[in-house]
Amino acid sequence: MAEQELHELQPGQIVPDFTLPSSTGGNISLSDYRGQAVVLYFYPKDQTPACTQEACDFRDRAAYYARHGAVLLGISGDPLKAHSRFAAKHELPFPLLSDEDHEVCRLFGVWQLKKMYGREYEGIVRSTFLIDREGRLVREWRKVKVKNHAEEVLEAAKQLAEAGH
Repeated sequence: MAEQELHELQPGQIVPDFTLPSSTGGNISLSDYRGQAVVLYFYPKDQTPACTQEACDFRDRAAYYARHGAVLLGISGDPLKAHSRFAAKHELPFPLLSDEDHEVCRLFGVWQLKKMYGREYEGIVRSTFLIDREGRLVREWRKVKVKNHAEEVLEAAKQLAEAGH
């Protein structure tokens, strides 16, 4: 995997490929979806309130994303067993990828120092990336607030589809 981090990439550049284990079984690579737009969303932890809301917001719009040629993939550092329970409990129709060593999170620049209640720790900063059919970065959302986010990303995916990318 390339050592370059995504935040060094500019829109229009190819996103480096990666492969991670999936809640749906086996491994998934970004390149598996060449020919389709990909919405790649990073979230801190399964079964937490904001992460559950975000996953359910994407779930509730999954058919609309598919209609516009976009695939949804969620990534966190949780193990596959936690992903499988989370996906089953909330009936998520898209794969959750496990990045336990945080390699892909670092690639995308979302594994960062965070602060909560005066304590510092490393963790995932909620972020979403829209990648076109050729594997190019189209758009990124960093430090995401969950409210209305899935709808905003869907609008961007619609625009991408309408533009023929």
